[in-house]
Amino acid sequence: MNRFMVTTEHRRFIEFADAVRKQKTIGICYGPAGIGKTQSGQHYAGWHKARDTIEYWGEDDHHCRADKAAPINAALARSRTVFYTPQVQTTPKQLKAELDHVFVLVSLCIEEHLITQQKDQPGDQARLHRIRKPVVELMIIDESERLSAGSIEPLRDRFDRYGIALLLIGMTGLEKQFSHYAQFYSRVGFAHQYRQLADDELLFVLQRQWKRLGKELDPDDFTDRQAITAIARITRGNFRLLDRLFTQIDRVLRINDLNTITEDVVEAARSTLVIGTPE
Repeated sequence: MNRFMVTTEHRRFIEFADAVRKQKTIGICYGPAGIGKTQSGQHYAGWHKARDTIEYWGEDDHHCRADKAAPINAALARSRTVFYTPQVQTTPKQLKAELDHVFVLVSLCIEEHLITQQKDQPGDQARLHRIRKPVVELMIIDESERLSAGSIEPLRDRFDRYGIALLLIGMTGLEKQFSHYAQFYSRVGFAHQYRQLADDELLFVLQRQWKRLGKELDPDDFTDRQAITAIARITRGNFRLLDRLFTQIDRVLRINDLNTITEDVVEAARSTLVIGTPE
């Protein structure tokens, strides 16, 4: 599983999502596969904490136990955001039903958090029964290139009818894909390009990866510098590819009883991966 790190691109995503949410508009976030768009969206929404509870609601008592529910409810109350990934060839009817279901569950979590907060405040008991159903303020739709023309309409209707901001995440070219739907595209307020890791941030991430393997990275060391150069050339700042590569680097080191990450180790790790052409 990819390890989340707060990067400049994630902070830029937060600013972008905040603007979309506050201005109640539609935003499009696009970029190559594997660079962190989905993880940024999930962390913004608090979905990295809430996903299992929402997706498996009712299958166990996870959402009923106060010790487990409290941090999840608090995260959703802070974000007021639903994160949703449509299935391949999702019909408009399916999309509407699935979104309705998720909205209800997220609202219940937020409401539970608000009631708990009120109970902790003296003199507010009379207000407990007057809490309005919390309103989700932002929908984040991942893998948005899967949406058909018909599936876009329920999103536009929800946006128009309830004033809920909408943020679409997808591959490069997503912004052009939606330009064909005039009524929808005319409502788009922001477009945001999610970029790959810059050189300085790549170095920061590599230091974390070296440390995870129990080693120290020294950019001034010739051997380490060669390894860094090879990794940068292979991954081009792609988070997902970087994570996969280091899984194999760890394997190569252990199999060969090696202690140092060298250019040869990196190339050996690369040879075990199926790597497409980075964008």
